[in-house]
Amino acid sequence: MGYATIKLFWAFIVLAVFSYEAASATDDSDDKKSQGRILAEKVYHRPDGKDASSRVIMRLESEDGTVRERLLYSYAKQESEFERWSLLRFVEPENIAGTGLLTLDDKGDESDQWLYLPALDRARRISSSRKGGRFVGSDFFYEDLQDREPDMDNHRILGKGKIGGTEAIVLESIPVDPDNSVYSRRVSWIHPGLLLPLRTNLYIGGREKPDKVLQARKIKKVQGYWTIYESTMYNLADKSKSQLLITDIEYDQGLPDSLFTRRGLNDDSLEKGYRP
Repeated sequence: MGYATIKLFWAFIVLAVFSYEAASATDDSDDKKSQGRILAEKVYHRPDGKDASSRVIMRLESEDGTVRERLLYSYAKQESEFERWSLLRFVEPENIAGTGLLTLDDKGDESDQWLYLPALDRARRISSSRKGGRFVGSDFFYEDLQDREPDMDNHRILGKGKIGGTEAIVLESIPVDPDNSVYSRRVSWIHPGLLLPLRTNLYIGGREKPDKVLQARKIKKVQGYWTIYESTMYNLADKSKSQLLITDIEYDQGLPDSLFTRRGLNDDSLEKGYRP
């Protein structure tokens, strides 16, 4: 899965170890930009399995403390270097059961998304103008579920910082084309050994303070891959948060291409056999 947008979501589910030795700090701006680009590419290209299936609890908490839980299954497949496919399927509660999201990412800013609504028994395409729309009422935007390649941003290393006692490399990413992202800036704390974003601050409209924060927790190794079992997206303006909690995961099952199609989106019987 690619660094940045879809990584903000799938990094919770599919993460692999990849060694990286950080370059020594320097005051030279061009050198920091070069190091930033190298780091962004390593995060993007780190091995994370050919495919993955997981059982996930989505927990939504509003400002007043009200909590709603949803159960979903997620599927991801890397078809080629720049082709990444994903399918999400909600199964509980009843009012959202059967709802699915299919994301097909290609090289560059080519990303197609379809949302299947069982009440209408049809899938509708998510337009690019809805990148900043909330996915099924959560604090995740549709853009957070899309791939974002290193070429789409200018990267710069800001220095080092600690996240929960772990020293991380602080990486700033700013869109080359401001029109192809709802975010004006991203600042990520990258684990130098795992190449895993431990925290990402997300800024909208050039604001000085972040609008959202993505925090990763509970990392375990599964089938040789480091996997984040718990992560939270905080909406600082609304004072709400959305958690993703993995209960089961399985890598490299050989998920068929047919699963990541409009037919696979509309017919949940095609993916039930691959649920972990």
